[in-house]
Amino acid sequence: MVKLAAKCILAGDPAVGKTALAHIFRSDGAHFQKSYTLELFIFDSAGKELFSEMLDKLWEGPDVLCLVYDVTNEQSFGSCGKWLEKAQVQVPGASLPGVLVGNKTDLASRRVVQSAQARAWALGQGLECFETSVIAQRQKPLLPLAQGAQTLNS
Repeated sequence: MVKLAAKCILAGDPAVGKTALAHIFRSDGAHFQKSYTLELFIFDSAGKELFSEMLDKLWEGPDVLCLVYDVTNEQSFGSCGKWLEKAQVQVPGASLPGVLVGNKTDLASRRVVQSAQARAWALGQGLECFETSVIAQRQKPLLPLAQGAQTLNS
């Protein structure tokens, strides 16, 4: 039995769906090899500037980063660089693996951040890129995102 443990920073602007994503990011084990136990310690960070000074202590020693933005909010996507920079400070001289997650894809008629734009930015930062809708995912597991997290630990 192999036991994997990782500290995951969940970062992004307020109201992009970080907490909702954290609530549904779980698995019954069906999507992972049976010889693995995966513990993911998710640190759901407040997106408001008011709490930014507390993040340094909370974010100490991360293993992986999950940047979340709202596909209907250009500003939330633009802020991802700021969040990435803040997280990378916690691992000086090392690369921090992670994912960029565009949330709220169920609001397609209000979309302002295009998938190609997000993928290009993520690639330039060395991040995997996914899109989801927490609303739609309540009925099914986050299989692509879970598989992506599994490959980051391989």
